[in-house]
Amino acid sequence: MSHPSGPSSDPTASPGAHPATPAPATVNRRAGRPPRFWEGLAVVVVKPISRLFVKRRWRGGKHIPRSGGLIIAANHLSWSDPVLLSHYLYNNGRWPTILAKAGLFRIRGLGHAVTQLQAIPVERNSTEATRSLKIAEERLRNGACILFYPEGTITRDPELWPMVGKTGVARLALVTGVPVIPIAHWGAQELLPYGATKPRLLPRKSFHVLAGPPVDLSKYAGQPMRGSVLRDATADITAAITDLLAEIRDEKAPEAPYDPKNAADR
Repeated sequence: MSHPSGPSSDPTASPGAHPATPAPATVNRRAGRPPRFWEGLAVVVVKPISRLFVKRRWRGGKHIPRSGGLIIAANHLSWSDPVLLSHYLYNNGRWPTILAKAGLFRIRGLGHAVTQLQAIPVERNSTEATRSLKIAEERLRNGACILFYPEGTITRDPELWPMVGKTGVARLALVTGVPVIPIAHWGAQELLPYGATKPRLLPRKSFHVLAGPPVDLSKYAGQPMRGSVLRDATADITAAITDLLAEIRDEKAPEAPYDPKNAADR
């Protein structure tokens, strides 16, 4: 699977716009899933490899709804964690839709595969970037489960805590009304550290995952979709992920998330 990333820029919306009325949750358990052949092929490839090289330390699956539109908001440590998280989500009853670099869709063979697996193309640093959000919104209204990385990329925090998030995930949550399940994970960075081109398969690594209850965004309901509201909702989502990661690591999280824009001042 390819590297997914959260939307890298705020979506266009009129300053006074209010969240749209959420679509009714669907009970179609095939919603957002690929054709059965492609789903089966991905499972046959991913699950044995994951079991062979990774020791699973999974918790919190009870918080993941088995049907209906759903946003999974996770921290991002490695190019490998989308695959490992997909295994976790699949075993908990959901097919994760992933946002992937648009260039992958233009590669012969691979492009067809990622399309069949229901990935959403993202054109980074382009006016087309908001198109991926529109596709994601439609998928969510139709009952899909979408895996987002609010940070938009692998964390650059020196201690590997979540960075300040982009606001696209919060906007989608407020517009659609679907639940946002925070997930923290730890260990993928040992399998494939950021910048590495080859995985470190041995010794076998442990992959810790902890899902939490839905992020409470009720206080933002009915508020105008202005920047301050989206930033505050994003901060709540990031804080929920960070708290879960602190529990996994058994460490105290930073008082404020790392902001690459202010990195020179730290």
